[in-house]
Amino acid sequence: MAAVRESLPPGTLIGAYRIVRPIAKGGFSLIYLATDEDNGEEVVIKEYMPKEIARRDSALRVVPGNPDAIETLYHGKKLFFQEVKALAALKHPNIVRVIAFILAYDTGYLVMPNERGRNLGAYLHERRGGVSTTFILDVFLPILDALALLHRNAMVHLDVKPGNIHLRHGNQPLLLDLGAVHPLNQGRPRGGQVITAGYSPVEQYFRAGQVGPWTDVYAVGATIRTCMEGHTPQPAPERQKEDKLLPVKLLLKGRYPAFLLEAVDWSLAMDAAQRPQDASVLLNALVSHLDTTQRAHFTALRVSQQSSH
Repeated sequence: MAAVRESLPPGTLIGAYRIVRPIAKGGFSLIYLATDEDNGEEVVIKEYMPKEIARRDSALRVVPGNPDAIETLYHGKKLFFQEVKALAALKHPNIVRVIAFILAYDTGYLVMPNERGRNLGAYLHERRGGVSTTFILDVFLPILDALALLHRNAMVHLDVKPGNIHLRHGNQPLLLDLGAVHPLNQGRPRGGQVITAGYSPVEQYFRAGQVGPWTDVYAVGATIRTCMEGHTPQPAPERQKEDKLLPVKLLLKGRYPAFLLEAVDWSLAMDAAQRPQDASVLLNALVSHLDTTQRAHFTALRVSQQSSH
């Protein structure tokens, strides 16, 4: 029987931060709203608490859900610590900022600013697709720039999707949920890890799958397609059996610029070798088609985000 994941009670102290309430949960974590005891500012805290293999004991510690999960939980915790340390060194205006990393209750806590705004996934659910070309470029050029930084540092995100993109004022995007991020060193990562149907390419489903920057590119293509169509693309394993995902350059011809439609189809190639091999390749392909005004807008946006970061 799977262990029930209990949230930390309101009022619990994690370092200098006091838990206000739980606000979300993922496959590997619980997310809380908290306040900084020193200055009263709101923060978001992500607790490493993997689903099914962990539970909370009476002392609030995160412990294995059953004896068979001891090694898996320990290994996952070790990777989480390593990856958060690597992420904390990354500085980008469109990557969520790490304020602190705290070890407590036999697990790790990632502290981030509480950014005002709205979630892209929730926004698309309301809109049901059909967003403008300007909106797509405003959101995804900075996201690709952020991913390009990860890829240059031999890291992959592995869980790009609408729900992991936060929209701040003026639709300035923020890439969330970096708990899935993996370094590409030491022969890692392989497939068979985080899976989001419709956004994860086929190589992510299997332990022997060759996961890399091209994996994130597929997820970006799927996310842009969701912005256009308003629904999640056909999951990759189903596409492998019978590909019903018609190219958007045919399906949405005339509704979006040809270069954008072609970029989406290119990113969603089932064969990883046929996709842009990293985010910078896709970013450069898109930017090369911008007119002078659009390019100036993108440059100005980057400058303003970097100055406010």
